[in-house]
This record gives sequence, C-alpha cells and structure tokens, in this order.
Amino acid sequence: MDQNLMEDQISMTVDDDEILNYGSETDEEVHSKIGSHLFEVFAQIGMVSVGEGSMEHEETKRSFLLGMGLVSKDTNIVAINKIKPNFSLTRQAKVKSFQIFSEAVTEKCGGDANIKHAWYGGSRDEICGIVSHGFSSCATNAKQDFHGVGVQLFPVKLSIDGALSSVADESGVRHILLCRVIIGKPEVVKSSKQFHPSSNEFDSGVDNLLFPRKYIIWNAFINSHIFPEYVISFKSPCLKEFQRKQAGNALKPLKPPKSPWISFPTLISILSEILPPKKSSEIVKCHNEFRAKKIRRMQLVQKVRTIAGDKLLDAVIKSINNIRKKS
Repeated sequence: MDQNLMEDQISMTVDDDEILNYGSETDEEVHSKIGSHLFEVFAQIGMVSVGEGSMEHEETKRSFLLGMGLVSKDTNIVAINKIKPNFSLTRQAKVKSFQIFSEAVTEKCGGDANIKHAWYGGSRDEICGIVSHGFSSCATNAKQDFHGVGVQLFPVKLSIDGALSSVADESGVRHILLCRVIIGKPEVVKSSKQFHPSSNEFDSGVDNLLFPRKYIIWNAFINSHIFPEYVISFKSPCLKEFQRKQAGNALKPLKPPKSPWISFPTLISILSEILPPKKSSEIVKCHNEFRAKKIRRMQLVQKVRTIAGDKLLDAVIKSINNIRKKS
C-alpha cells in the first residue's frame, strides 16, 4: 500500500475525536472526596473490596483502562468491589442458574457456550439494584435503541462504551459492572422491535458479527445468561467532553472518503483483538501522546505502522470497507 495513502487512512479521523486534556486528580484526592457511605452501600448488598496491589485488582484495572482508549490517562480507579457469590441463598441460586444455563447452551452449541466478559454502565442506584435483585425488563425498555429490546452490554475491550452509559453520582464517581455473559450463537439485530431470538438457532444479538460493539441479551434471559462479578468505581473528568464531542461529530455531515479508511477508535478496538496486549497498549499510549501534543500526527501514524505492520493494517482497513459496502 502507498505510504501516503496509509497515513491518510489512519490519520483522517484523528481530528474528529479530539478531547480536552484536563489535569488528572491523584488517587489520594479522589479517595478523600468520597465518603464511607459509598463503600457501606456496596458492603450491604454483598460485595467485598478487591485490595489494591493484588493481582485480581491489577488485572481488572488493566482490562478496564485498556478499553478506555483515549481517556484512559485521565481516568482514576476509585475502587473495585467483587460480588460475593455466597452472600445469600438467592445469590447462590443465581450462581447455580448461570452454571446450568452455561451447560445447556454448551450442549446446544456443540461444546462452546461462547461465554464472554462484558461491561454494563448505569447509575449507582441501578448498579446496586442489579447486584441485589438482578436486571429489570423496565430498565431494558428505557435503554432501547435500534438494536432491539434487551440488556445491552459492551465487549471487554470496549469499556469506554460502558463508561459512556454510566451516570456520575453526587461525588462525581461513576460505576460500571463487569459481567460474565452467555453469548451462545449470536445473530445480527437490525430491528428496534426485536425482543427475542429470530429462531431457536440463536441465543443472543449483536450489532456486527465480525466486530461486535454490543451484545444484546433478550429479556427472557437477562437473569440467567448474565452474571455480574465486579463493580468498578471510577472518575473520568474527560468523559463528558468526550461524549459531547462524539455527539457533535455525529451531527456533522460527513463526506464519504474516496479511498479506504477507518476511524482510529475502531482501529484500536480491532487491533486489540488481534495484537498481543503489550502491542495494543503501545498503540493506545502513542495515541494518548498525540492527544497530549507530545508527538505529531505523522509520528503517530509511523509508530502505529511500526507496531502493527502495514500488512495487518491494510487487511483490517479493506475488511472494514468491504463490510460497509455490503451493509
């Protein structure tokens, strides 16, 4: 692929998702602003704090921040709480139910239930309600969009999408659930009115089979196919500005490019599924450096090409554009 063409394809949308570079608060400052009430509430509904510095804490934190992409450097983890599966008889029954349905879908799908980790963002009260009582069909109706009626969760590599659906509490802290989800065999959902599988062949819905940004779990399965495991509480000062910028860009009339192209957030998402975690982190770091104006656009493009390789970038861009042509 021509070098100039490759640079144009990767960099053409970098300007479209600019965000303001606010200063980050330290962890100590964040913690000092949050009363003990938050942690008491979580403890009352059967959650236990995951200690900072533990492998469990670091792995969960790394997964969350990696998926935050552009705003990861301005995001502070306030707390990570784990749901205790043996907290009550009801919760033990939910654990057993998830295991039974996992086995059933495994058998139905020929040996693989396709269980994924996924994010769900909401208000603190909604998150607490889900942990205590499960998902509600009323909530799914409130969040309905053109991808059907059901609980919508976001792939583990796209925590930014879950974060954008979260709501800051009175302390400015947001909360997001990390869940295990039985996906089974998914189907593409194109109707806002669909509320169940189109046939017994399918178990869930997605917005795109190759590169899903949403998992849709139908109302009939919301409390058997989803099991919440962690609540991540965080502060991200840039999130509102990022959301505003996204909304503004969505309203701008876009001229279709003449050559194959791909947006940088989409590129990061796809490459994170293909490249080793270390290389994915390097690409996110490079993009953050560009946002902080530490490197120029040309340097960003060259670094991404060096890390990912022109052959892979070419294949990804062509694949995405082929999907666009068919849709």
